[in-house]
Amino acid sequence: SDSEFPGFSRLSKNRKKRGHVSAGHGRVGKHRKHPSGRGNAGGLTHMRILFDKWHPGYFGRRGFRRNGQQAVFDNCPTINVDRLWDLVPLEQREAFLAAKDSAAAPVVDVCEFGYHKVLGRGIIPECPIVVKCRFISSEAQEKIQAAGGAVVLRA
Repeated sequence: SDSEFPGFSRLSKNRKKRGHVSAGHGRVGKHRKHPSGRGNAGGLTHMRILFDKWHPGYFGRRGFRRNGQQAVFDNCPTINVDRLWDLVPLEQREAFLAAKDSAAAPVVDVCEFGYHKVLGRGIIPECPIVVKCRFISSEAQEKIQAAGGAVVLRA
């Protein structure tokens, strides 16, 4: 590589080989530029054994094409209602839980924290909270509304 080259020819390894016909690369299989092709060439022909041994499954396809289906629903991170209050900053959380005022309830957009769906495991404090989410289970919705809160579905 370039970093190993000292910058002047009297220190290069090739100086010792001057005058010797093949410069250490042999007479029969000559030192040519890219004897087996550039890059990954030959994976199906002359390099097949190497590809099959060290890279099985490199060629071809696998699985189904899902034409017309939205793959958005494949990735649906969930959060349970018992962790909703953890998303409210600590200072605000203590103030809201002490006040228990339905007029000033915290608004938690779970999508901003990387969640899409709210599930209903656990208990929730008897304090109103407004939850914005893409999806919600019926049990989670009942628990939030029983505490005086509301659910807002977003895109």
